[in-house]
Amino acid sequence: MFEITKDFRFEAAHTLNRTIETEPSRRIHGHSYRATITLRGTPGPSGMIIDFGILNTHIATLRDMLDHRFLDEVPNLGPATLENLAAFIWRTLHPACPGLARVAVFRDSEGESCTYEG
Repeated sequence: MFEITKDFRFEAAHTLNRTIETEPSRRIHGHSYRATITLRGTPGPSGMIIDFGILNTHIATLRDMLDHRFLDEVPNLGPATLENLAAFIWRTLHPACPGLARVAVFRDSEGESCTYEG
């Protein structure tokens, strides 16, 4: 069994209703995100689990949904937590990438991340 991984980055703004640090969280603010997509499988006749060119096309479509967006307005995302972002990325990519094994979303500047394994 093999795993391949692809990273991509996006910048986005959001608000968040929290019980701590309420005022800054409720104001529109932004973050730099990094996401890691991992696919697991056995290479097919091409010698690949998936051609990175095909994976890049799917990620570009997804990235366009998130990059430089107000995440509060992204349909089917919910509150823009790391957990919801990871699950959203999974739901968006899984139909086109059946070998999807893991999605991780990072806010490197804060040392925070979340991993989702469908």
